[in-house]
Amino acid sequence: MKNFEVPQKEQVSAANQAIFENLEKGIGFVPNLYAAFAHSENALSTYIALQSSKTSLKAKEKEVVNLVVSQFNNCLYCLSAHTAIAKMNGFTDEQIIEIRKADVSFDSKLDALAKIVQSIAENKGAISDEIKENFFKEGYTKGSLVDVIVLTGDKIITNYLFAATEVPIDWPLAKAI
Repeated sequence: MKNFEVPQKEQVSAANQAIFENLEKGIGFVPNLYAAFAHSENALSTYIALQSSKTSLKAKEKEVVNLVVSQFNNCLYCLSAHTAIAKMNGFTDEQIIEIRKADVSFDSKLDALAKIVQSIAENKGAISDEIKENFFKEGYTKGSLVDVIVLTGDKIITNYLFAATEVPIDWPLAKAI
């Protein structure tokens, strides 16, 4: 199989070069997985639009979704990236492991979120009545559920892109569990 190389800024389209510059300004570098999107003329801008779209979920809640889905899909790239981002959002190493296991002892609302995300990932969207009821009991709405499903789809995209490309991981490696 031909290696899937990470394109450099001068190797991508002018539109993707502009996105690379914005990423460099915003986070200090262009993550390899984002660069992999730039093999396509449109995929990087499409993905950035999806990722940055409005949601009812708070930053910590988004990281719960990202970590649970990435754990289910065994995506070391996304687990590594989102472990770093989760730490920036105030989670401890121990809390991150609990989130990845969808067994959150420190926050009942985040536990309900983790469990519904795990069910969505494992069961292709199907959710038991008990898990759904607990999710709503914790204050989430039908709109929240739709937002969780959209964010799950977002993360599946990057998990699958990494599985297909195996680009080098440029984040501190997440611990195995």
